[in-house]
Amino acid sequence: MPKGQLLSAPPDVDANLTLGQRLADRIADFGGSWTFILTFLGLMISWIGLNVWVFANRGFDPYPFILLNLVLSCLAALQAPVIMMSQNRQEERDRERARQDYEVNLKAESEIRLLQQKVDLLLQKTA
Repeated sequence: MPKGQLLSAPPDVDANLTLGQRLADRIADFGGSWTFILTFLGLMISWIGLNVWVFANRGFDPYPFILLNLVLSCLAALQAPVIMMSQNRQEERDRERARQDYEVNLKAESEIRLLQQKVDLLLQKTA
Protein backbone atom coordinates (compact mmCIF):
# COMPACT_ATOMS: atom_id res chain seq x y z
CA MET A 1 0.00 0.00 0.00
CA PRO A 2 1.49 3.39 -0.96
CA LYS A 3 2.60 5.76 1.76
CA GLY A 4 -0.17 7.98 3.09
CA GLN A 5 -2.98 6.02 1.44
CA LEU A 6 -5.80 5.13 3.80
CA LEU A 7 -7.76 1.93 3.61
CA SER A 8 -11.02 2.26 1.82
CA ALA A 9 -14.26 1.83 3.69
CA PRO A 10 -15.32 -1.81 4.00
CA PRO A 11 -17.65 -2.90 1.24
CA ASP A 12 -21.18 -3.65 2.30
CA VAL A 13 -21.14 -7.44 2.31
CA ASP A 14 -24.94 -7.53 2.37
CA ALA A 15 -25.35 -5.41 -0.76
CA ASN A 16 -25.25 -8.26 -3.30
CA LEU A 17 -27.21 -10.95 -1.49
CA THR A 18 -29.36 -13.38 -3.39
CA LEU A 19 -33.01 -13.85 -2.50
CA GLY A 20 -32.15 -17.18 -0.84
CA GLN A 21 -29.44 -15.58 1.31
CA ARG A 22 -31.73 -12.75 2.43
CA LEU A 23 -34.49 -15.25 3.18
CA ALA A 24 -32.11 -17.48 5.16
CA ASP A 25 -30.99 -14.51 7.25
CA ARG A 26 -34.57 -13.45 7.98
CA ILE A 27 -35.68 -16.97 8.87
CA ALA A 28 -32.66 -17.41 11.16
CA ASP A 29 -33.35 -14.04 12.81
CA PHE A 30 -37.00 -14.91 13.41
CA GLY A 31 -36.32 -18.55 14.36
CA GLY A 32 -33.93 -17.43 17.08
CA SER A 33 -36.22 -14.83 18.61
CA TRP A 34 -38.46 -14.83 21.66
CA THR A 35 -41.36 -13.98 19.36
CA PHE A 36 -40.92 -17.28 17.55
CA ILE A 37 -40.43 -19.27 20.75
CA LEU A 38 -43.49 -17.82 22.50
CA THR A 39 -45.67 -18.03 19.37
CA PHE A 40 -44.67 -21.62 18.77
CA LEU A 41 -45.22 -22.51 22.42
CA GLY A 42 -48.69 -20.95 22.21
CA LEU A 43 -49.49 -22.93 19.06
CA MET A 44 -48.36 -26.20 20.66
CA ILE A 45 -50.38 -25.59 23.82
CA SER A 46 -53.43 -24.69 21.69
CA TRP A 47 -52.97 -27.80 19.53
CA ILE A 48 -52.74 -30.08 22.56
CA GLY A 49 -55.54 -28.28 24.39
CA LEU A 50 -57.89 -28.54 21.42
CA ASN A 51 -57.23 -32.23 20.94
CA VAL A 52 -57.32 -33.28 24.59
CA TRP A 53 -59.96 -31.09 26.21
CA VAL A 54 -62.12 -29.59 23.45
CA PHE A 55 -62.39 -32.65 21.22
CA ALA A 56 -62.08 -35.12 24.14
CA ASN A 57 -59.16 -36.95 22.49
CA ARG A 58 -61.22 -37.56 19.33
CA GLY A 59 -59.89 -34.53 17.44
CA PHE A 60 -57.78 -34.24 14.34
CA ASP A 61 -54.66 -35.38 16.28
CA PRO A 62 -55.52 -37.39 19.41
CA TYR A 63 -52.95 -38.32 22.03
CA PRO A 64 -49.99 -39.20 21.45
CA PHE A 65 -50.10 -36.32 18.89
CA ILE A 66 -48.44 -38.07 15.97
CA LEU A 67 -49.38 -35.27 13.56
CA LEU A 68 -47.84 -32.70 15.92
CA ASN A 69 -44.64 -34.80 16.03
CA LEU A 70 -44.60 -34.86 12.22
CA VAL A 71 -45.04 -31.08 12.04
CA LEU A 72 -42.25 -30.54 14.59
CA SER A 73 -39.91 -32.90 12.72
CA CYS A 74 -40.60 -31.19 9.41
CA LEU A 75 -40.04 -27.77 10.96
CA ALA A 76 -36.72 -28.90 12.45
CA ALA A 77 -35.66 -30.55 9.18
CA LEU A 78 -36.31 -27.35 7.23
CA GLN A 79 -35.19 -24.81 9.80
CA ALA A 80 -31.81 -26.37 10.69
CA PRO A 81 -30.21 -26.11 7.20
CA VAL A 82 -31.54 -22.56 6.77
CA ILE A 83 -30.00 -21.51 10.09
CA MET A 84 -26.73 -23.20 9.12
CA MET A 85 -26.69 -21.25 5.82
CA SER A 86 -27.16 -18.03 7.74
CA GLN A 87 -24.38 -18.98 10.18
CA ASN A 88 -22.04 -19.68 7.26
CA ARG A 89 -22.75 -16.22 5.87
CA GLN A 90 -22.08 -14.73 9.30
CA GLU A 91 -18.73 -16.54 9.39
CA GLU A 92 -17.88 -15.03 5.99
CA ARG A 93 -18.71 -11.56 7.32
CA ASP A 94 -16.60 -12.20 10.43
CA ARG A 95 -13.64 -13.35 8.32
CA GLU A 96 -13.90 -10.25 6.13
CA ARG A 97 -14.10 -8.01 9.20
CA ALA A 98 -11.03 -9.73 10.70
CA ARG A 99 -9.12 -9.28 7.44
CA GLN A 100 -9.99 -5.58 7.38
CA ASP A 101 -9.02 -5.20 11.04
CA TYR A 102 -5.68 -6.83 10.25
CA GLU A 103 -5.07 -4.42 7.37
CA VAL A 104 -5.96 -1.45 9.57
CA ASN A 105 -3.60 -2.70 12.27
CA LEU A 106 -0.79 -3.10 9.73
CA LYS A 107 -1.37 0.44 8.46
CA ALA A 108 -1.42 1.79 12.03
CA GLU A 109 1.80 -0.05 12.84
CA SER A 110 3.43 1.39 9.73
CA GLU A 111 2.32 4.92 10.66
CA ILE A 112 3.54 4.49 14.24
CA ARG A 113 6.95 3.31 12.98
CA LEU A 114 7.16 6.35 10.71
CA LEU A 115 6.27 8.68 13.59
CA GLN A 116 8.80 6.94 15.85
CA GLN A 117 11.51 7.45 13.23
CA LYS A 118 10.62 11.14 13.00
CA VAL A 119 10.71 11.52 16.78
CA ASP A 120 14.09 9.73 16.90
CA LEU A 121 15.41 12.06 14.20
CA LEU A 122 14.19 15.12 16.14
CA LEU A 123 15.80 13.81 19.32
CA GLN A 124 19.12 13.24 17.52
CA LYS A 125 19.10 16.79 16.11
CA THR A 126 18.36 18.36 19.50
CA ALA A 127 20.96 16.28 21.35
